[in-house]
Parts: sequence; C-alpha cells; structure tokens
Amino acid sequence: GHSPFVNIVKDIRETVVSIKVEWEEESPYLAFKSPFPLDDDFFKFFFPPEPSQPDKRKRKFTGMGSGFIFRQDGRKVYILTNNHVVGKSKEGKVTVTLFDKEKYDAEIIGLDDKTDVAVIKIEVKKAQEVNVAPLGDSDDIEVGDWVIAIGNPFSENLSGTVTVGVVSAKGRAGLSFGSKSPLYQDYIQTDAAINPGNSGGPLVGIDGKVIGVNAAISTVSGGNVGIGFAIPINIVKDVANDLITKGYVERAYLGILPQEITPALQENLKLASLEGVLIGKVEKDTPAEKAGLKKGDVIIEFDGKPVKNLSKFRLMVANSKVGDKVDIKIIRKGKELIKKAKLEAYPETSVAKKESKQKSTSKWLGIEVQDIDSDFAKRMKISADKGAVVSKIIVDSPADESELSVGDVILEIDYQEIKDTDDYYSLIENLKKEDKSSILFYVLTGKNYYHYIAIKIK
Repeated sequence: GHSPFVNIVKDIRETVVSIKVEWEEESPYLAFKSPFPLDDDFFKFFFPPEPSQPDKRKRKFTGMGSGFIFRQDGRKVYILTNNHVVGKSKEGKVTVTLFDKEKYDAEIIGLDDKTDVAVIKIEVKKAQEVNVAPLGDSDDIEVGDWVIAIGNPFSENLSGTVTVGVVSAKGRAGLSFGSKSPLYQDYIQTDAAINPGNSGGPLVGIDGKVIGVNAAISTVSGGNVGIGFAIPINIVKDVANDLITKGYVERAYLGILPQEITPALQENLKLASLEGVLIGKVEKDTPAEKAGLKKGDVIIEFDGKPVKNLSKFRLMVANSKVGDKVDIKIIRKGKELIKKAKLEAYPETSVAKKESKQKSTSKWLGIEVQDIDSDFAKRMKISADKGAVVSKIIVDSPADESELSVGDVILEIDYQEIKDTDDYYSLIENLKKEDKSSILFYVLTGKNYYHYIAIKIK
C-alpha cells in the first residue's frame, strides 16, 4: 500500500502555484571605475553619457517563489504567499503559474511586512473550479506532529515538490532572515525541507489542512539544513482578511518601547521570574501614557493573560482590536498595580489606509493626490489652504488625456467641495459606482488660474 501522505498530497498539490516576480532597479551607470564622482563636470566633459543612455541604467531582476490558492470568489482567485516573495515588485510584474501550467498576471492585493504575509489575486477565464486549500487551526498542532511542505523549489520544472517532516518547535521568535526580520514572530519550526523556492507554499497537517505558510530558512548556504519556519495559519487568516477587505492590516497599539527582562535586570528589579516586559519608554499622546504607564514599569499581565516574553507581548497587543479596553497588570517599585488602557490604531495604519485608497482611485482616473500640507505641496509652492494637490498623472489614463496637470489643486469635483485628500477619496469612490461618462473638476492651476476641467471616463 501507499503511505498515508499520498492522499493528502493529491488534493492540496493542485492548490499550490508558482510565482515569478520581475522588477527593475536603477543601478548607477558606469562599467569601469572612475577617479571622479559621477556628477563631476570635468569627468562629464571628457566622458559625456551617450544621449540614449540615461545616467542611471535600470537592471531587470526576477525572483521565484510559491503560493497557494485559499479563496475563490467567482472569477477572482486569491493566493497567499510571503511579502518577501512579491514585495519587491510594487511597480513590477507578478506572474502566477497554476498546477495545470496555465499562466496568469497577478495583482498585489496587500502586503504586510510585519508578519511577512502577502495576498495576490488572479482572474480566471470563467468561474471555473480551481482547487482551494482548506485552512486548519495552527493552535491545534503539537510538537512531534507530522507535517508536509509543498512548493516549487528553485524552478518551475520542480513544481509541486513535497517534503515531509515533523513540528520541531512552536512559538519561535527573534529570528532574522537576511536583512529583514518581521516584527511579529511566532513561527512553527519544522525539519521538513524548506528552501527559498518553496517559500510562500503551504505547510500542511496530517488532516490535509494548511497550518502554516512556509516562510524562510535559516542557512548560510541557502540550501536546506533541516530547519525551516512557517507562519501559523491563525495569524495569516486575520492578516489576509484585512488585506482583502481593507488593503492594509489594522493593528492595535499601546505606545511603549518594551524590552526583554534579562537575568541581571531580574535581580536588580527583584522580580520573581524572567517573565514579563520592562517599559523602556512611553511615547507621548498614546494609550499607554493616557493609562498612566511609566518607564520602569514591568508588565506581567495583559488583558488577563500572563506576558511570557517580548515577542509574545507584541503579538498580544497587535492581535487585540482597536478600541478594546484592557487591564494591564504591572509591577512598579515592587508593588502590583492594574492600569486600564484603551487601545488605538497603530499610527502607520492611517498611512497604509491612504496608500490603499490612493491605489484604487488612481487606477480608475489615473490621478494620484497629496494633501495641501504635504512635502510635495511645499516643493510645488502651493498657496491654496484647502483642496487636494495632483502629484502624479498616469500615462494613457483618462486624466492624461485631459488638461489636468501635476501641481493643480483640486477644489471641487462635480460641484462638491474638496477640503483634503480624504474628501477626494470618498467622493471618487462614490462617483465610481455611478457609471458616469465624464466628471467635472474645478481646479486652481500652477499659474493661479481657476479652471473647470472635464475628464472623460473610458
């Protein structure tokens, strides 16, 4: 008879895809070493750059990785992978090859560098059935459980390669992969062979359900040394859901710089154990400051649960909901106290929110905007006190075929006032639904003229 793995692998293999990423990076022009700085006039006089050759040459890069289908919604097919597999190619091209060798262009739906998770989307020709991987419960697995890693190591010709191993440890943190180390770490460690090419593929339990996303490998040589890591699927589910519905991940935030408790600190602070985190700094105007937390406090319980260490504490905070009121038990100068904090959204979230709105509105009309008080507006010497400044117009877009220019300040759209970029985004989102053939912009131009400009929608 066959090994029990055969049946498990049959179905799940077909959900695994190969991801090819192509992007360009500028690399300084110069094939030989020159004793002069690049922009030295003397040097340019003797060695003028060829007119067709800009000073910076773009080099093309390609990368490979894996992913797997975890959701289908009609023709839309959503794929999970790692941020480090596709994150480079924000402007580049992502191609997905399915198990049956069909190739599709993919769109990046959202990236989360804090957990190293990304979601990309392809549209299949008709709502044909693709295989969708069932997601399991990663809190359920134990050290010693059998696991299977699937992916496309090193090349498309080895697609759907399967390796088997066991869970060697859970809750591994404090790892860095190359120059990057994700902020939230709670890895499943396995001895199933994981290598750069099957990064982003699924780690599957014995019941055939995905319990993790293969993330990376700790090696110097880049080959496999029997230690691989996967991001637990329970963390991935929440992140992926946020990325699909909002385009960014909403995380709660306390506003302290926490540090690990070392044996020396434990002795000095006369603490019963090494558990907990020490507050190194409390940031201004944050939930922590409002709750009365102070530097030097040791947090031993968060929301009724004991704080084991720094990486667990970070996860506890990040996995709470914005607006939650939590009890925080601290030790201050030997005494236990309880402080109440109301968690707020991580400050970066508001930036991410804007970026995701920027992406969806710029696709439609081809306009990117910035606020009046942004650095961009200052550089353009914008004098208006309200409105949204046009910072980019995308080639061959509806805006590109109108008289709108970069630096114009949008004051009204279809006779409705635009005070800032938030107004702009919400109005555009509403207009998108209305199926109009043209939209009327009222703008203040760079030459200080007030103008109406009609933008035709294709």
